[in-house]
Amino acid sequence: MAYFLGIDIGTSGTKALICNTRGKVLATGHAGHTCQTPKAGFSEQNPTQWWSAVKKATRMALKASGIAGNQVAGVGLSGQMHGSVFLGVKGDLSPLRPALLWNDQRTTAQCKTITQAAGGQKKLIRMVGNPALTGFTAPKILWVRQHEKRIWKQTQHVLLPKDYIRLCLTGDYATDVSDASGLLLFDVKKRKYNQTLLDLLKLDRELFPHSVESHEITGVLHAAGAKALGLQKGTPVVGGAADNAAGAVGNGIVRRGQVNASLGTSGVVYAHADEPVYDPKGRVHTMCSAIDGKWCVFGCMLSAAGSLQWYRDALRPRESFSGLMTEAKKAPAGSDGLYFLPYLTGERCPHPDPNARGAWVGLTTRHGQAEMTRSLLEGVTYGMAEQVRIFAEMGLPMRTLRLTGGGAQSAFWRQLQADIYGKPVAQVNSTQGPAFGAALLAGVGVGVWKTAPAACQSIVKEISVRKPNLAAKRAYAKRMAVYQSLYPTLKTTFETLGHIAKG
Repeated sequence: MAYFLGIDIGTSGTKALICNTRGKVLATGHAGHTCQTPKAGFSEQNPTQWWSAVKKATRMALKASGIAGNQVAGVGLSGQMHGSVFLGVKGDLSPLRPALLWNDQRTTAQCKTITQAAGGQKKLIRMVGNPALTGFTAPKILWVRQHEKRIWKQTQHVLLPKDYIRLCLTGDYATDVSDASGLLLFDVKKRKYNQTLLDLLKLDRELFPHSVESHEITGVLHAAGAKALGLQKGTPVVGGAADNAAGAVGNGIVRRGQVNASLGTSGVVYAHADEPVYDPKGRVHTMCSAIDGKWCVFGCMLSAAGSLQWYRDALRPRESFSGLMTEAKKAPAGSDGLYFLPYLTGERCPHPDPNARGAWVGLTTRHGQAEMTRSLLEGVTYGMAEQVRIFAEMGLPMRTLRLTGGGAQSAFWRQLQADIYGKPVAQVNSTQGPAFGAALLAGVGVGVWKTAPAACQSIVKEISVRKPNLAAKRAYAKRMAVYQSLYPTLKTTFETLGHIAKG
């Protein structure tokens, strides 16, 4: 039997997973990363941390699986989107500076520059499928060009996180269409770089790697890469996919009508699309999916389960996450009029605002820890529900939302999602996310499965469904209207706070 390795370079750590041709996960390994915030709104990581974590996590998974490295038939890569790795001369693996991450908010001015160069937001969306947002890669590149001229003068290549790992493994400069879609330089409809926008921004096409479909083989492990991971030289490596696209494959979101809601550090609602469908207001993103010739629509709020992580670490460090869920149950639905805005690192969808700030609104002496905890969970879920409502406006079919991420592990939070989304939510037998999707794409690449949908059809099954409680659904619909009024009311205040923070 053949085995496949999926590697996912996340924000907080790297995961390595080994599965067989029946989709059974034999073992996983994990190694952590740290983020740096040199200034308010900045978010960076050293790419060499990813490479160290990949080596550690892969060897952990191999050891736990009990298989030999030469039994791995293919490698798939996934990773956090938008991160920018600046490299010098060909073959030099030493980054010129730390990578600017997906949640870095320093590039407001550069976003305006890109929009103006394209002739306005509507024209930019026609070019690359999306508006200019601080999270995307192109604004980061312009920021480095403007503020770090010495670094820019040395820059000859710009890679995304998973593709830096590909370079370490194979020596190849390549990416896949799903990850390239997040550069803001890629014609999503035509699945190729937009040369017109590159010319308008005075960016050389040779800075960026060639793109392939997610299952296509981009190269093989060279001797040093194979030795570092404990695998066999010559093992194929496929294009892989951005974390959301790979996670969709791992969760079986590969056909029209299938939607995924992921509550991880960020919160993503992701829908498969057979055609490129755009939100004219630019609130959600349209990108290439990991399925050949298909697309996806998704939104991303920046601090979803990350808000709960912050709350636990900063205010409740002695409490477990399960303890917090038990506590939240004690508060009434609606948290006795207390609302939480989960904008701890700014916001992206549906409010593209790096100045947005987290807040509790409505706090009184009646409120205690239970209400604060429940209101945080409700606030994050309201934010996810805003994405669900945008999808409905766009005419995207949604029967059941499949749940993934840390928020899917709690029965209480699953039911809360069903009640606030107003739709059934499901769990599937696959719980390993992007790393599993990357492994399946490797299997497609080496011919074990004909297509990714074929692999998912045989492997990924729904195992439980929760329907919304009708009374709770009606009650939360009223509270949702209050939640949606809060950001517009506070927007000017957030802008003032942002200016104060910048000095």
